[in-house]
Amino acid sequence: MPHFNPLVAKLSPPPVPSVLAWAQAYDGAKGPLIDLSQAVPGYPAHPDMLRWLGEAAAAPVYTGYGPIEGEPELRSAYADQVATLYGAPIAAGNVHITSGCNQAFICAAMAIASAGDTVLMTNPYYFNQETTLAMLGINVELAPCDAGAGFLPEVDTIASALRPGVRALALVSPNNPTGAVYPADLLQRIYEVCRANGAWLILDETYRDFLPDAAVAPHRLLQTEGWQDGFIGLYSFSKSFCIPGHRLGAITAGPAVVEQMTKIMDNLQICAPRSAQAAVAKAIPALADWRLANRAEIAARANALKDVMSRLPQWKLQAIGAYFAYVRHPFRDIDSQFVAEKLAKLAGIVCLPGDYFGEGQESYLRFAFANADVPTIMKLEERLSGFALPGI
Repeated sequence: MPHFNPLVAKLSPPPVPSVLAWAQAYDGAKGPLIDLSQAVPGYPAHPDMLRWLGEAAAAPVYTGYGPIEGEPELRSAYADQVATLYGAPIAAGNVHITSGCNQAFICAAMAIASAGDTVLMTNPYYFNQETTLAMLGINVELAPCDAGAGFLPEVDTIASALRPGVRALALVSPNNPTGAVYPADLLQRIYEVCRANGAWLILDETYRDFLPDAAVAPHRLLQTEGWQDGFIGLYSFSKSFCIPGHRLGAITAGPAVVEQMTKIMDNLQICAPRSAQAAVAKAIPALADWRLANRAEIAARANALKDVMSRLPQWKLQAIGAYFAYVRHPFRDIDSQFVAEKLAKLAGIVCLPGDYFGEGQESYLRFAFANADVPTIMKLEERLSGFALPGI
């Protein structure tokens, strides 16, 4: 019997492929499959983006290694975008480009925590972040988020959990899986509690470009004096530019943090994909209006789901925002994994079980509604209203 790293061997297989396998058993009886499983944009990339990707991929200059921290033009373009959004003096030196936001989180975790240290997360949590910490031998403690409070973290709960040895608090806003959007005042108070306890705040803002108001900064953390010594921001270009397969993310941090990230990144990948960096550097200023239109489209999809759920009182919409909705299913004492499997196989609705996102989440399902257009979302009403579990 081969011996594997026990920190890896004890992890469950990646969850999304198992859910997609359920969908393969659906016979089409209720109509076309409705895929609400994965956080992917349900519309194509802009034609100019595809053209720029093709041109850069064919350019010999991008076939060699690039700067570990990222292409200078992308670091500058993204820094300008962040500076404008947050009204803060962010420069290229505050930016490190990574191969996707998952890699950004790995870099952040490795930069500030060692094996045996502890990182605090919320419950429910984004499973890839939890498994990343587990593989690194970093302990995870959870701060519960209450459904009655819209799954927003409570400052007192976090403060009581930030004991010595807790190196950081990892948050996602807009949240995955719940969709909950953390108000700016709440994030400020949480950051101050972290600073008072010597802990970093890592904030994953992968879905911030789909908040309702493009003109309002999601928080004021980058305007706070000394933020470089206590805050790390994470971001993904995948959703905004519809290029998840090109794997491109970004870190916003102090120069000292970026220096540590560079050491890590040199061993993980050396540099993020260069042709995609060149294309996104052009797209950030050029496709601003297109991205605004997509923001409005995602908002329309969210409103459509709210409308549908308002007519399904047994299926309770607990939280919604950006890409996700967190729904309480009506089958008491039935595990969400069983419910999700039957939804996929019998009703052609593919979603993720809540218990993939933490203990105590067995009553919930995650709907990634951004992957479906409004007419498709409206079909959920008939399918959910007529859905029953066999033998129950």
